[in-house]
This record gives sequence, C-alpha cells and structure tokens, in this order.
Amino acid sequence: MSAVTAAAPAPAGEPTEAVLFDFGGVLFNWQPVVLLQQVLPEHARSDEEALALASTVFQSFLPGSDWAEFDRGVASLAEVRDRIAARTGLPAEGVHRLIEAIPHHLAPLADSVAWLERLVAAGTRLHFLSNMPVPYKAHLLREHAFLGHFRSGVFSCDVKQIKPNADIFQTTAEALGLNPARTLFIDDNPHNIQTAREQGWRAVRFVNAAQAEAEARQLGWL
Repeated sequence: MSAVTAAAPAPAGEPTEAVLFDFGGVLFNWQPVVLLQQVLPEHARSDEEALALASTVFQSFLPGSDWAEFDRGVASLAEVRDRIAARTGLPAEGVHRLIEAIPHHLAPLADSVAWLERLVAAGTRLHFLSNMPVPYKAHLLREHAFLGHFRSGVFSCDVKQIKPNADIFQTTAEALGLNPARTLFIDDNPHNIQTAREQGWRAVRFVNAAQAEAEARQLGWL
C-alpha cells in the first residue's frame, strides 16, 4: 500500500468523523500482572515478582518480540509457547496455560461498553485498531455481540503489522477510509498514542472510560 501523508490534527472546532478504538486495556480487560498471578502463582508470588515476570514473558510487546510476532500473525500458538519457554525457563505446559487463559481474561469493561453504546446512540462512526493474534480475534468476535457496532476495523494478525509502528496506522487509514485529522484514536498504550499523533491522528490516551470521554469532550473532539 502507498504511504498516507501525515496530516496535522484538525482544529478542535471541526467535528470528528469517526472514533477508532483499541481493544485490550480499553474495551477489554488486560492486566498481565494479575493474569500471571492467577495462572502461574508459583512464579509470581509478589507484585514485584509478577511485574518482572510479565516484562520477561511479554517483552513489553515490543515489535519483533515473541509476543508481538504472535500478535502480528506470523508465529503460531505453539511457536510462541516454545519460544517463551526456551527463553524464560518456564515450563512449556505453564506457558500454554497462560496463553489459553487469555481469551477469558479479556472480559469486556462495562464502563467502556456503556461509552460505546452512547457513541452509537449519537450516530458516531466506530472502527477499531487492535494488536490481536488469530485465536483471540476469533474468540472475541464470536463471544461479544457488541462488537457488531463497529463498521470495520484492523487486527494486527490480518495485516501482518503492529502498533506502535507507523505502517499499521497508514494501512488503517487507507483500508477503512479514514481521515486521520478528523478521526479520534483511543488507546491505553502511550507509545501507540505518540505514533498516532505523529501520523496526524486525534488521540487520547485511555486510563478509564470516564477520563477518556471527558478529555475528548474538553478538546472539542466529541
């Protein structure tokens, strides 16, 4: 695909044409430390130990890391399991349990879904951009009817690209027919927010639904 020229964010007075949502940590629960404490308690006996383990297992989700390649759809579940086990020394069976536990860990966040419903009622165009591997994508689309509110979206596993790299934002703008300067992007990851802003998107970092909605309104974007 050809590159999309990064546009300067539109002035606050110009209406937002669409809202682009991240999934994990925004619409769905995503707490790796808690997850590790639940699934591998023998390796995460304190918050500090769990935090260190999360950093080791997920490698901060940096592009090129084991988990990022899973998200990007170029490493299978078995491959990422074996890579993580070999790299960390964790038993492969334990890593497998961790991977298998994630779909149910990704429970909808009630306040975020309520915000989504308000946007739908207001006639807002909704799209998504999510780093998500193939099996989790299938689970979420199958289990959560509210995702039908989205007109379209991009999963990293489908385009073989990943946030926070700029190319996936360019692909998303082209594939979904979005004008970045008139599209509000909501994400909990500061690196993703930074890239979006550099690419000319309106962007609000998500901490919780009330904060993100209030900030977007204060900026005149909703």
